Amino acid sequence: MNKRFLRLPEVLERIPVSKSTWWAGIRQGRFPKSVKLGPRTTAWRETDIDALCNQGQGEAKTADSAEG
Repeated sequence: MNKRFLRLPEVLERIPVSKSTWWAGIRQGRFPKSVKLGPRTTAWRETDIDALCNQGQGEAKTADSAEG
């Protein structure tokens, strides 16, 4: 199992939203919670971000099939 962590810039490359939208999404429960790696170091599990990306692709496919 991959135990890689992504920092915010890497996350935002995969999930194209602004920083403020990202943090609001975490507070609202739409995006995965961060992991503290140190006093000033926050990261996210790559598996959580990949799951979020896959979830978004599934929703897009569902919306496309509903239209047709």
